[in-house]
This record gives sequence, structure tokens and C-alpha cells, in this order.
Amino acid sequence: MQETLLSRIEDPCDLRRFRESELTQIAQELRDYIIEIISQKEGHLGASLGVIELTIALHYVFDTPDDLLVWDVGHQAYGHKILTGRREAFKTNRDYGGLSGFPKIDESNYDTFGVGHSSTAISAALGMAIASKLSNSSKKHIAVVGDASIASGMAFEALNHAGVSNVDLLVILNDNAIGIDPSVGALKEYLTTTKSGKETGQDNIFEALKFDYSGPIDGHDMNGLLRELKRQKTLNGPRLLHIRTVKGKGLKQAEIDQVRYHAPGKFDKITGDLTPSDTSMLPPKFQDVFGHTLVELAEANEKIIGITPAMPTGSSMKIMMQAFPDRAFDVGIAEQHAVTLAAGMATQGLIPFCNVYSTFLQRAYDQVIHDVALQKLPVIFCLDRAGLVGKDGPTHHGVFDLAYLNCIPDLIIAAPMDAMELRSMMFTASLGLDLPIAIRYPRGRCNSINWRSTLGKISIGTSRTLSRGKHVAVLTLGPIGVTVQKLIQENQLSVTHIDVRFLKPLDKNMLQSVFESHEHIVTIEDGSLIGGLGSTIKNYAFSNPSIGDESKKAYSVKIHSLGIPDTFISHGPTEQLYKEVSIDEASILNLLSKLLNQ
Repeated sequence: MQETLLSRIEDPCDLRRFRESELTQIAQELRDYIIEIISQKEGHLGASLGVIELTIALHYVFDTPDDLLVWDVGHQAYGHKILTGRREAFKTNRDYGGLSGFPKIDESNYDTFGVGHSSTAISAALGMAIASKLSNSSKKHIAVVGDASIASGMAFEALNHAGVSNVDLLVILNDNAIGIDPSVGALKEYLTTTKSGKETGQDNIFEALKFDYSGPIDGHDMNGLLRELKRQKTLNGPRLLHIRTVKGKGLKQAEIDQVRYHAPGKFDKITGDLTPSDTSMLPPKFQDVFGHTLVELAEANEKIIGITPAMPTGSSMKIMMQAFPDRAFDVGIAEQHAVTLAAGMATQGLIPFCNVYSTFLQRAYDQVIHDVALQKLPVIFCLDRAGLVGKDGPTHHGVFDLAYLNCIPDLIIAAPMDAMELRSMMFTASLGLDLPIAIRYPRGRCNSINWRSTLGKISIGTSRTLSRGKHVAVLTLGPIGVTVQKLIQENQLSVTHIDVRFLKPLDKNMLQSVFESHEHIVTIEDGSLIGGLGSTIKNYAFSNPSIGDESKKAYSVKIHSLGIPDTFISHGPTEQLYKEVSIDEASILNLLSKLLNQ
């Protein structure tokens, strides 16, 4: 096999030995290598293809890892990983035990900061730059901000501070006009036409923030990038270099269909055609059940509104946006704004469905508490990607929502076991509640093809009994209940199975009955054990009667809890991760059988 230039690069020192005239060929080889691997293994594609020239130029001009390079939106960084000693290991990208799909601080000294969510790079790089200034270090600090993350509030907070910091910070704005979905908002329109205020005589927003602004320049022009980065290396103080790139550059289909090729699954590395798969006989994804049900509800109630922070396709809010474009809003990468926007709407009698990935709602925790729950505003939070999400790993696992929401007063927390329950919970919330509600559901498909059930109201805080047995009762929350019910039926287990449905308020009548009639209680959840279903049930069972609940008593029942332990769970196939934390079928069956045989 003919040796490629890329095969001779083990780290950026090797890259810097090549002539500048050879870098364009290296860019093509790097692009081809990423396409070849991702076509077989799946993963994020378009973002990394769009920054190939920039990645090479940065490592060629700057003295990484001594100069500190921080990537925003980590799925831009595949090329960076390959050039920094992980070319062969990249074949394990997102595998269990393999490379993370995002920069990870303990994976390489070239990964200066762990990034999975957006808009953190400027803050992190500014912190590094201030540290260097205090220690009289001559390091350079570069933050690459891309995929629409410049529009996030945190990015602007950092820009505001950096502009008056007088530290050596270069912010590179990778402007490709798209995140996962096309960018939205006034800033996008501004960036498409912006030029330096020095050239136009007009104010430039970055210059107004006291940045030395340069650009925009072509982010795929290797010679132009090298020339400009060399100039930037000689400068000091806060600077912003505006480059324009094409997401998916180098693969025709990825350039044309940038949304689908953000993370396309398997595809033909030559033609770019997606690997065909027949999903017509498969149950729908939970997100699609949400999307279609929301439209169904909106058709019957004109007060229903949809809101999502930059995830219209991933959350299926796009279905609502197409059906009712004036009543569905993509607010960009702005979770805090999304929550308080919904709160404002609720004060005026609208019924906002605010759809946020579980892991991203963490970014709006203050708003959930102060702007929604404290004011008892009936915002309906639909938390997609709750639980373990697989190969995206710890930055994307939605395992903390039950715990971090559980401690907030005046907030209902629900988790449907299946598609029909999701529809019923959404319908119930749409009828009007006195309190806000969070409805969490996982990534992936439901368990039933016949999911378009008649919409029915659920009494808040009630559970349902799916099977009855003696001695052992299993309390499940969410779709893990489908697995448990299957095990009970297939193995003819004499086990009581309760679909809890609501973590808050708890079905106390059910709990009292189960505690009094069973010796062992097993709680199973796809969320953090600390603060989730298991700890809540134990607290209720074993604590002394509280003021205002004199009917409560302490029970002697034995409670066994399965869920996510007190550690960050790595990336890998969901089935493997379930096994790691003992909520897979074999582990559950083993525990139930053991308890039944005691």
C-alpha cells in the first residue's frame, strides 16, 4: 500500500516538517480518512469536514500543545484528534473503551479542555490566557467557535469580559451558518454581511467589544489561512478572526444536506449515499411520537406553542414548525432563554411545550427554578434523550434530570413507559395544570407500532399495576418498565410490577399498599440513583413521619435499587452501558430470581 503523507504524521511536530505546498494534499488525505472511518462506524461528520484546512493550519502555525487550542462544539475535532497522535486509535472512535467522540482532557495533552456542549471555548481559553499572564508565560491561546455556538449567551458573556482583559486570546469564528439545523436569529443575518468597521465606516459588533477583528476570510483557502494565522501569532491582546466555511466540505451529499450529514449513520464513502434501511415496520422514535402528538394537540388548541433551543430536527419539533410556523420557535443554542421565554408565554395564558434535551436543560437550571417553578407557571418541559444515550458519552447522557429536578418545589416529574403514556401525559398537560411539569423520555424507538392511541387523561401522581405477585415488587420509572414486564412474562415470575409514572408527586397510596404486602422492593430507573426514584422511595419508606403527613409510618421492607451509580458513565453502545451499571436484562433477571428464591 502506497504511503500517504498523513501516515507519516504522528503528532504536529511531524506536520510542521512538511512544506506548505504539501498541506493541501494532507488536507485531502485527512478528509478522506475521516470519511472512510465514519462511513463504516457512524459518528459526527459534517462539522469536522468543514474545518480540515483550519485544523491543519492551526497545528502547523502554532506550537501546540504548548500553545493552547480549545475547540468549541467538540464534534469539530476529529481532524484534530487524528493529527495529535490518535490516527490509528481513531478507528475506535465512540467505541466502548475507545476514543471519545469529543475532546477529552484525560485522553491527550492536546485536548486542553473537555467539550461536548457548546459555547464554552472562549470562557475556557480566556481563563487559560489570564493564568498565563499571571505567570508571565508567552503561550498563545486559541478558541475555535463554530456550528452556531457564537450566538449563545455564554459566548457573549466571555466576549464581553475578554474585550477588556488585555490578554493574548485569539477567537476564531468558524462561520458556517449552521449548527445541527440551520442557524437562526438576527446575529446569523449580521454575520453573513459583516465586514470590519475600519473598512465600512460602520460599527462592527466585535470591534465594539474591543476585539481586533479580522476577516471574513475563506476557511478552505490553505494559503490564506496560513498567512493570516502567522500574522495573528505575532499579535497580542483579544482578537477575533472571522472565517467562512462549508459544513460537510469535500463530500457532495454532506454539503447539500448538511442537517442529515451532521451525523448521518453509515454511508458509501465514495458516493456519500446513505446505507438504505427499511424502518417502515419498526416502532417510531419517542421524539417522533412527541412531534406528531404535539401537532395533534395544537390542531385542537390554538394556545399550544412549541419551543426548542437549536434542536428542531433532533427533537422532532420540526414537525410542529412545518405545521404551525407561527407557533413553533427555534431560539438557537440558548437554553436559558428558551425556558424563560416559555415562562413569559405561560403568564399570558399560552401553553408552551419547551422541548430540551435532558443534558442541555442542566444549562437552564436557574431559570427552571426561579422563572418557572417559583412562580408556579405551567410550562410543559419535554425532556428528550433522558437516560443513557450511548456513544455520545458522558456529556450527553441524560442521567441527572430526575435528581436535579426532584429537589425543586412545585414541579411535577413524569416518565412515560411507552408511546401511549407519552401521548396521554402530553394531552393531560395540555388541558391545563396548576404547576409546571417535566416529561422525560429516552433516545431511540418505542416498543409498539400501534402507538396512535386515543388521547386520554392521566390523574397526576398515579401509578399503574402491570402484574401482581407475592413477596417481591418492582417499581419502574420510564421505558425500563417495558424490559421488566417482558422478563416477568417470559420467565413467569411471581412479581408485582408497578409503573410508577410520576416521581413527583409520588403515589403514596400505592407505596403504602406495596410496602405492607411485600418483603422486597426493587426500584429500577435509567437515571442517577442519588436523588432519583430509588433514594426517594427509600426516604419515604424509612424516614419518620413528617409534619403534615401524620399518617405516614416507617416500614421494615427491604429495598434494592438499580440505576446509575455515583460516577460518570463513559461512551459506548447503550446495551453495553446498561450492562456496566447492571440495568440490563440479565442483571435484572438475576436479582429478581435471587429474591424470589430467598
